[in-house]
Amino acid sequence: MVLEGSSEALCPPPSLELRASCNKSQPLPPLGSSSQTQEGVFPEDKEPIKYGELIVLGHNGSLANGDKGRRRSRLALYKRPKANGVKPDVIHNVSTPLVSKALSNKSQHSISYTLSRSHSVIVEYTNDINTDMFQIGRSTESMIDFVVSDTVGSGSGQSGGAAGDSGCQSAQSTISRYACRIMCERSAPYTARIYAAGFDSSKNIFLGERAAKWRSSDGLMDGLTTNGVLVMHPTGEFVSDPGPGVWREISVCGNVFALRETRSAQQRGKLVENESNTLQDGSLIDLCGATLLWRTPAGLHHIPTLKQLESLRQELNAARPQCPVGFNTLAFPSLAQREIVDKKQPWVYVNCGHVHGYHNWGYRKEKGPTSPGGTAPATGERECPMCRRVGPYVPLWLGCEGGLYLDAGPPTHAFCPCGHVCSEKTVVGWSQIPLPHGTHAFHAACPFCGTWLAGEQGYIKLIFQGPVD
Repeated sequence: MVLEGSSEALCPPPSLELRASCNKSQPLPPLGSSSQTQEGVFPEDKEPIKYGELIVLGHNGSLANGDKGRRRSRLALYKRPKANGVKPDVIHNVSTPLVSKALSNKSQHSISYTLSRSHSVIVEYTNDINTDMFQIGRSTESMIDFVVSDTVGSGSGQSGGAAGDSGCQSAQSTISRYACRIMCERSAPYTARIYAAGFDSSKNIFLGERAAKWRSSDGLMDGLTTNGVLVMHPTGEFVSDPGPGVWREISVCGNVFALRETRSAQQRGKLVENESNTLQDGSLIDLCGATLLWRTPAGLHHIPTLKQLESLRQELNAARPQCPVGFNTLAFPSLAQREIVDKKQPWVYVNCGHVHGYHNWGYRKEKGPTSPGGTAPATGERECPMCRRVGPYVPLWLGCEGGLYLDAGPPTHAFCPCGHVCSEKTVVGWSQIPLPHGTHAFHAACPFCGTWLAGEQGYIKLIFQGPVD
């Protein structure tokens, strides 16, 4: 083994610093609640310092089977009692057969770059008392703080066969076991930075011979993971003037690159020198199978709490909306009742926005051969009895994940074609954001369920009928 550098020689530029942040799996307080403590994360006699929260898109408040431990739909990152961050220290040139021996020290974090069958470069990392490290991935091993599984958009087949074309919604997960790591500075302003790849149980990151890797002009190594870690920062303030940015790829050392031609291509994109890996409120992180939203403590002050969402639901029901045809009173079900349609639940014609109660008539008949019973087959679309427009007819569901809201405005609009209801600002904002699907496709989707948006705008203003009395 030949020592190529020292800690002084490897003092990295800011874009290469590993800003760490790690959080053990703690029960997440209910949305909007700050009274529930998280043992082991901060002393009981001190106010916890929150770096931010990660929210997985496509889950309306919780995973389908419930949030359990580190596998959940939302995770808050708090300052640790003791720093666990790491930063680059020294670099070694070694013979590839000696890599396993060189990495035998399990107390030492390191990244191994295999350049050929006979040559590898190992970068050792040392403890950084100024940062905390959080790791995200598919693995359930203890070093992963946030266990993430592939998200399959419900009903995505309604919008042009999204499920079949996405490439990331197959039975075999495309999310890396050690997908990425987030490093947070332990002192104000508590800056959070993201890096591709996470350390395994041996505290190592391996980039094999086929992985995209290179030596930069300053002599340091860098590389990309197989399916990549994509990040998009909003162009404006997420809560006041949201606008979609440009999707970029983040390297193992935290540098920013243009996207590759395909997700797993070996040729990296062009370096984007004027952008950084620093997360901001509204930054999106795509792991090829799941997309995460980063919310800062400041941004979380603008979102509705679970209590506020419940109040909005009660206000909607207190207005006693009625079906304009059946004249029966409609009511949104409780936030805890999900995916179980209630008999009083409001339904909407998504092409016009007229809200009705459920009925089983109004199917649009197809022209063509009749069925054996002598009637034309139904297309699954309905004709609105109020305006005669034809389109999908779906139940309405309140968006329960407050972290996905852009404001706490009244729930007056719904995403099309899924029927998730939230504020106007929220539907407008998300309808403009293209989310990655598969190896090179992008499409706007409902953040609450992952369904691809359809129609002219991807959302509709709801038209309620008030009580006739």
